[in-house]
Amino acid sequence: MGQKVTVAGVGMVPFATPSRSATYDVLAEGAIKAALADAGIDLARVQQAYAGYVYGDSTSGQNALYRVGMTGLPVVNVNNNCSTGSSALFLARQAVSSGAADCVLAFGFEQMQRGALKEHWDDRPSAFARLDAVITSTQVDAASAPMAPRFFGAAGAAYCDRYGMDPAVFAQISVKARRHAANNPFAVFTDQVTVEEVLASPPIFGPLTRLQCCPPTCGAAAAIVTSEEFARRHGLRTDVAIAAQAMTTDTPSSFGGDLTKLVGYDMSKAAAWQVYEAAGVSPEDIRVVELHDCFTTNEVLSYEALGLTPEGTAEKFIADGDNTYGGRVVTNPSGGLLSKGHPLGATGLAQCAELVWQLRGDAGPRQVEDASLALQHNIGLGGAAVVTLYERAT
Repeated sequence: MGQKVTVAGVGMVPFATPSRSATYDVLAEGAIKAALADAGIDLARVQQAYAGYVYGDSTSGQNALYRVGMTGLPVVNVNNNCSTGSSALFLARQAVSSGAADCVLAFGFEQMQRGALKEHWDDRPSAFARLDAVITSTQVDAASAPMAPRFFGAAGAAYCDRYGMDPAVFAQISVKARRHAANNPFAVFTDQVTVEEVLASPPIFGPLTRLQCCPPTCGAAAAIVTSEEFARRHGLRTDVAIAAQAMTTDTPSSFGGDLTKLVGYDMSKAAAWQVYEAAGVSPEDIRVVELHDCFTTNEVLSYEALGLTPEGTAEKFIADGDNTYGGRVVTNPSGGLLSKGHPLGATGLAQCAELVWQLRGDAGPRQVEDASLALQHNIGLGGAAVVTLYERAT
């Protein structure tokens, strides 16, 4: 890992639906200013910046950052689909850990359009061609649904077939997400729902109904990462550090016909175990997790990929309440992507902000007791998985 990396400041703006959102540059400005204020420094101290977004023209990161200031620092724009925010954080952490920089800004934003995710370029090879080939070879009705629900709905159905789980179990994830989001002022969807309401919402694909899918959201989040020495020299916070971090991409197993692996199971598992090994911890040591619940089905798969419960036991894990307050590990105290919202480029950094607040003890009514380690999991199809472990200084 090189030199110790601390998270000196985090910030985000309330997420919003596309019809109620400001433009991406305004969103990013708010998040960056919040992170700088939280760290107690100004932009002149920042030596590099990594800007994450998926939908936008080149150098949108510079355009957003220039609203805060023009200091001449290098800005790198990052796009890794839904793991974009964590990919920006990964690069920022690497820069500090390697000694290339002492103070780096990672920020992410997204101004999303209404409707399902779609590809914008039809005159070149699709980045999803391999995924589409697997789906169309196994799902005769795959063309009837939008792109992302096709993949994650099919994966959920495959999981149910493998372990004999009632697909209605997935609806419980939406109920939990809304319950957690009710205590988060940054979350979009805070109205409470019942399992019956989730199941009665319009069907999308496989076991997924509308209330089991994260909708298009706009927002921004940011983090200031520094070396511990820089933080101490400038009187910044050193109470939260990145203990370990890993990024993985697809291996041939992703495209071998197992639909759970198609949506990143093996990527997530590999990244998680690299992190556990590097930090010398086990999943049992983790008390709070922000994981990638773009669909209810993926939250269930992620429980097992991250080692929070053994393979095939997610149904019992949920039934026992081990995924929420009072259980073994609180998953997505923020409300997660399902309820907080999922502005693609911002998501990973919003997860970072939530976990930093948790470890500081600043999460208010969302606070998880006795959390000294916090795990973040963010995936993007195509593909990349980033898992980050944060630790509270003792």
